[in-house]
Amino acid sequence: MARSRRRPKVALVTLTTDMGPAYAAQMKAVLAQRLPPGHLIDLTHDLAPYAIGEAAFLLGMMGKGFPAGTVHLAVVDPGVGGRREPIAVRCRDGSVLVGPNNGVLVPLATALGGARAHRILRGRLSAGPRVGATFDGRDLFAPAAAAIALGTPPERLGPAVPFRPLAQAEPRRLRRGAVGEIVHVDRFGNLVTNVPTRWVPSGTRALTVTIGHRPPQRLPFTTHYEAAGRGFPTALGSSFGLIEIAVAQGNAAKRWRASRGTRVVLEGSARSRRATDRVNSVRTRRR
Repeated sequence: MARSRRRPKVALVTLTTDMGPAYAAQMKAVLAQRLPPGHLIDLTHDLAPYAIGEAAFLLGMMGKGFPAGTVHLAVVDPGVGGRREPIAVRCRDGSVLVGPNNGVLVPLATALGGARAHRILRGRLSAGPRVGATFDGRDLFAPAAAAIALGTPPERLGPAVPFRPLAQAEPRRLRRGAVGEIVHVDRFGNLVTNVPTRWVPSGTRALTVTIGHRPPQRLPFTTHYEAAGRGFPTALGSSFGLIEIAVAQGNAAKRWRASRGTRVVLEGSARSRRATDRVNSVRTRRR
């Protein structure tokens, strides 16, 4: 009796863009025609337009939680149709990143390790006609991601190319704090900085925070939003492992008129339990 052939394993494909649902739907149509059902996962399509650095940060944080061998398709591509290269990047765990060579893939590639980039040559893909030069997400990247998910090695799509570096500011330690910047503003208006939470010494109960050119403000350093009290600002360790400035059930971005790239200075102090209790008592009376 003839042995039945085992079907090749199809990789998961994640999709990240800044183009909103209508354009993303056209990319998903291409992927759906090529992939079995259940192999496409939307990460986000509401990233700030053209914000390569913020998209790179979020993709790096989101993508590293997926299984080894996942194909991550990310299109934040203000240089579409221009000189930037379309690339596929194989990482140490077998995951492959597909997108423009403009830095958006760099943090995730670095996190996964062992990254090797290859240029995607259109002639090596089974892709439909290219309509204009402004939608490589649909006409080039989606067919490439599908082909890789179905088993085509990135090496077959084109020659090896170097990564384009991503210019990112690094946080800097101070004697009693740190200098950094806002790397992400989430949909709640919380300001996520690039300062690691682990830099805040144990026992710190308050941080003096300077956001941009605004006057310094002393904020409680809490573990969760409720501890601050509704409408009150606070500093806390975010789910990214980075210091976040927030207003409990409010909008810190509007309060400080801050955005990605705004400079932040943090200075810490260990406060006594009695002093913290006095602050909380005042807040309770104000409510």
